Amino acid sequence: MHKENQPQNEMLKGTLDMMILRTLVGGDAHGHTVAKVIEHTSEDLLEVEQGSLYPALHRLEDRRWVSSYWGVSENNRKAKFYRLTAEGRKQLVRETSRWRRMTRAIGLVIDR
Repeated sequence: MHKENQPQNEMLKGTLDMMILRTLVGGDAHGHTVAKVIEHTSEDLLEVEQGSLYPALHRLEDRRWVSSYWGVSENNRKAKFYRLTAEGRKQLVRETSRWRRMTRAIGLVIDR
């Protein structure tokens, strides 16, 4: 998931769900688009691999945080699109709040 440091990969795994949910706030998208938005938004510091992305999307769907449907991509190909649900929006608020508390706490320790 990260292009340069593999140890950082472990820390980022726990944030993938949150980043996917945040990406879907902007509208429905298929997996490839979700990955590209995360990569672009992170200024290409984060690379979302298919082996992480699709299991995460399925997990989010199982939890009813996203729903899916089949449609046609911009390349005129059949693609599964994902949509953020109301429960997914609530989860995003919870995860974002937790993330901000954790990064603040880590900052306090590092800046000590």
